[in-house]
Amino acid sequence: MWNNYGNYFREHDPYGHLRSIHNCLRVFDHRESWITHVSYQRVDLYKTAEDADSLREKYGKPVVLDEIAYEGNIQCGWGNISGEEMNRRFWEGAMRGAYPGHGETFLSDDGILWWSHGGSLKGESWKRVNFLLKILNDTPGHGLKRISKEWDCVSAVCQDDTLEAETGYRIDYFSFMCPGFREFQMEDDFLYEVEVIDTWNMTITKVGTFSGKFKIELPGIPYMAIRMRKVLL
Repeated sequence: MWNNYGNYFREHDPYGHLRSIHNCLRVFDHRESWITHVSYQRVDLYKTAEDADSLREKYGKPVVLDEIAYEGNIQCGWGNISGEEMNRRFWEGAMRGAYPGHGETFLSDDGILWWSHGGSLKGESWKRVNFLLKILNDTPGHGLKRISKEWDCVSAVCQDDTLEAETGYRIDYFSFMCPGFREFQMEDDFLYEVEVIDTWNMTITKVGTFSGKFKIELPGIPYMAIRMRKVLL
């Protein structure tokens, strides 16, 4: 049935809108030719953004995380995560080259959820999403992609391989982990400008330029990141 609908829309839409399907529990086969991108809904109590790696590899298409759960306080598990967790899932998704979607489900006296009807945002994650968007806008090229250089954090570079080589642009995100420092081994022939990003408090602190092996101090709290890029000599 869904393939019939999808192929019909593709053949009769003169504007070429993006097409996908937003299934829950049973993930639809996004390899179908009429599907332009993966539309992914939370299918696990915890994981969603983390699945972006396997989804991109399996389907070879952009991954939109249409529902990574929502900041709020309703009874349903998909609508009562904290602002900190919502922000963490956004960073996890973006670092893995996916496109997360935001929403809120806070109870209110009028019984209206922002998720369904809009109105005024009550939570804290949307401010951090704007902060992340500014960082993504500063990223050379067309966003980030994950690399396997580090096993105990999420590391990402430019989507464009040529730009990554030229700029040395890289972000290491530490999620809910709380390191007090991080050591790096970079190229000896280049200087790297290093910044520490507090993704919750929305600050970017320049800590200096380094080369080869160096150590960056961190505050030992969650939701931190380190960004570095080659300095043009």
